[in-house]
Amino acid sequence: MTEAEFLARARAALGPEPIGHVLEARGDHDLNADAPREADPKRAAVLIPVIRRPDGPTLLFTRRSGALRAHSGQISFPGGRIDAADASPLAAALREAREEIGLDERLVEPLGYSDTYLSTSGYLVTPAVGLVGEGLRLRLNPAEVEEAFEIPLAVVCDDDRFELHVRNWNGRLRRYYALPHESRYVWGVTAGILRHFVERVRGATPERMEDR
Repeated sequence: MTEAEFLARARAALGPEPIGHVLEARGDHDLNADAPREADPKRAAVLIPVIRRPDGPTLLFTRRSGALRAHSGQISFPGGRIDAADASPLAAALREAREEIGLDERLVEPLGYSDTYLSTSGYLVTPAVGLVGEGLRLRLNPAEVEEAFEIPLAVVCDDDRFELHVRNWNGRLRRYYALPHESRYVWGVTAGILRHFVERVRGATPERMEDR
């Protein structure tokens, strides 16, 4: 998918306001009918940064610091809790991206919101999508982020790259999306958000996937 094609699809498919509330949100329960659904979840936002590159757009991910108490070492998008002072989920996502990786929000062109995601850990996560222009310079906060890396949009949009895995979690089998790429393993909430973003941008209908 070229940058021009992606932008046309994204601007048509992404919402100007957050998509879905707690009763309409997609999430872990899409793949696990018995997954708990928090009635009053904590609110969070992430930024899906789409980076302009000469060879085609990429998506920026981070690996969380191993020193963090929650989800240490896992791959994620920049983001975190929405504070009362944040004007919107987008504002929260941009603030967190600035704090975590030093992303200058002046370089980010907001494209809209993807599907809100309800996690079994009790978070309602709103993904904001932004196109990051030239001049990108990152300054990682080592207390929160170990590394930042990019995966080509063409890889993310390839259905054959996504896998459906099963893991024992708290005594129950849980199904979740995963996207292995080179030495990295994107999984769980981040992979679910990513999968829904791809489905929305491509206008695809979620397919039944065999466990791999």
